[in-house]
Amino acid sequence: MFKRWGILIAASVLLVACSSKDEADPVEEIIEDVVEEVEVQAEEEVLPYRAPFTGIGSEKELTQRPVLVTINNHPLARPQSGIAKADIIYEMLAEGNVTRFLAVYQSEIPEKLGPVRSARDYFVDVAKGLDAFYIAHGYSPDAQKMLSSRVVDNINGMQYDGILFERSSERKAPHNSYITKEKILAGAEKVGASMEMSKIPRFSFYESFEGIKIGNPVSNFSIHYGSGSSFENEYTYISDEGIYERETAGVLTIDKETDKAIKIANVICMEIPHKVIDSSGRRQLSLNDGGRAYIFQAGIMKEIEWENIDGILMPMENGVPAKLVPGQTWINFIPTSPGLEEMVTYLP
Repeated sequence: MFKRWGILIAASVLLVACSSKDEADPVEEIIEDVVEEVEVQAEEEVLPYRAPFTGIGSEKELTQRPVLVTINNHPLARPQSGIAKADIIYEMLAEGNVTRFLAVYQSEIPEKLGPVRSARDYFVDVAKGLDAFYIAHGYSPDAQKMLSSRVVDNINGMQYDGILFERSSERKAPHNSYITKEKILAGAEKVGASMEMSKIPRFSFYESFEGIKIGNPVSNFSIHYGSGSSFENEYTYISDEGIYERETAGVLTIDKETDKAIKIANVICMEIPHKVIDSSGRRQLSLNDGGRAYIFQAGIMKEIEWENIDGILMPMENGVPAKLVPGQTWINFIPTSPGLEEMVTYLP
């Protein structure tokens, strides 16, 4: 019996010893490294060149001579083809309350443009100031004299209808004349016009639309040509894209070739003297004297001025070219009577 108790006591001592040893050993603490994922933003590539009329970066220097095309803006001519790719679009009155576009293409010439419409003498003045290759279909008497005397290099549908200019079966004349990129280049060769740019405009650009804060916040504005709605243009700022969309008579302005809304970075309204000079309602515009202007960009509106600098109508601020947001710019010619206050309305 004593032997059995001895065995039990020995076993108990052994268990206590083992238990003490286990308690004495430190518990190994496992620490996992927490790796926090940090999103690294890729640096924007800085391109070596800028398009001279849009300020958009380019991998190569863009040296093509600008092409200026008179685009029909009659309600029966809408939507137009190729306007989304224009660098600048000038909108101005022809006769009555009907406006036309002068579309500038320097960065890129789209495959199809139009409908192409007739020239006026002040259209030719704009082309001359830009040293552009000018395209129109038809002309006023004064414009015909200027084009015939080669004030600017040009081709006209009156001489090249069915040769360089094509008629669309989808619309009726005079709203159905179109021209292609291929025919523009062929026309330039036919009349011996160089397509290398020889005149650099002095437009100035921001890096982007972000950070432009100086001015009056304006999210929506309208430009009224006449009392009806056919030439009432409304612009709405799309803040996440930094661009404006345009509607005329309540219809979104799109490019017929893509069926997509055009995207406008800057809208400039230049107050310019207009004078009716004949019974047909043709006008004379004073493009040399400068004057008041509004600029809308990045959801901001500012009152600025414009000047004619070496033939180019330039937005000016504090004596230097006003900076533009990179992208497409629309320049509206506003008659001094009724003037900016009457024709341009805006809301914060």
